[in-house]
Amino acid sequence: MWNVGNINIENQVVCAPLAGVSDKAYRIIVKEMGCGAVYTEMISDKALVYSNKKTFDLMDTTGEMDPIAVQIFGREPESLAQAAKIMVDRGAKWIDFNMGCPAPKVVKNGEGSALMKEPDVAYRAVDALVNAVPVPVSVKLRKGFHGDENIVGPIAAKMSGLGVACIAVHGRTREQYYAGQADWDCIREVVSRVTVPVIGNGDIMKPEDAKRMLEHTGCTAVMIGRGAFGNPWLIRQNLQVLAGEEPDYPDMEEKITLAKRHLLMACEFKGERIGVREMRKQLAWYIKNGRGAAHYRDIINQTVKVDELIRLLDEYLLLQEEEHHG
Repeated sequence: MWNVGNINIENQVVCAPLAGVSDKAYRIIVKEMGCGAVYTEMISDKALVYSNKKTFDLMDTTGEMDPIAVQIFGREPESLAQAAKIMVDRGAKWIDFNMGCPAPKVVKNGEGSALMKEPDVAYRAVDALVNAVPVPVSVKLRKGFHGDENIVGPIAAKMSGLGVACIAVHGRTREQYYAGQADWDCIREVVSRVTVPVIGNGDIMKPEDAKRMLEHTGCTAVMIGRGAFGNPWLIRQNLQVLAGEEPDYPDMEEKITLAKRHLLMACEFKGERIGVREMRKQLAWYIKNGRGAAHYRDIINQTVKVDELIRLLDEYLLLQEEEHHG
């Protein structure tokens, strides 16, 4: 058990905020796998201030289990403060500020990981957020922006002094995106410089990785991102290893059953047209490494009806079972 401000978190594995992935259906599933805390997709401060309907949908956490961090991005103190107040009015109990997103459309506006290049702008933004709302504010940082520079230590120390309740660190720079190996040493450096909990992020891909990162860096918790794409069992497996147990692995039938449930939930929350379109990439992750996966992925990517996707998943499962018994 550890805390972000007044929020208790039951274990040391949390799920990363992921644009286009960590929506309501995804959050419900990873919570069932035992995830200690989840994050919404990132939400634009400007879109909230201008009352964009789709943006309000992004932060809808009705019926979900806490703790949930609602993630905001932007760069202007006034607009961020105003948006954070709207979030709290709509039930947010924890706000996370994004300084990690590497997406070009975010970076070109000087937001997300671009703020690693402008620490003074970031400090004013964080100061405004912390002072605007009565709930804990955390921040997600990257190692740096250019090449393999490491500038996160001093930035994190300053953020800690401004009153943030928790700091997450992805051990890669913006230019590295998700390539190469994450630098866990820069996470360890942040741990040594701040008094608030630090969440380590980057390369939690196997059941034993959370344990390794906790031991290597001394961080309070680990954040799983891409490793759980189509494989939310990775959360449960890492928790099992931390508890000194053997991790259990799903078979293809369990994978397909969850993939179908995930798809149906997404369609229930977003309607069939959007649910299907947004779930296609996730279904491709669920079936990867199986026999004929590439062929089925191509068909899935052309499919627009939920019933048709369910049929394809059933057919794919049969193909795996034939190979298994063949």
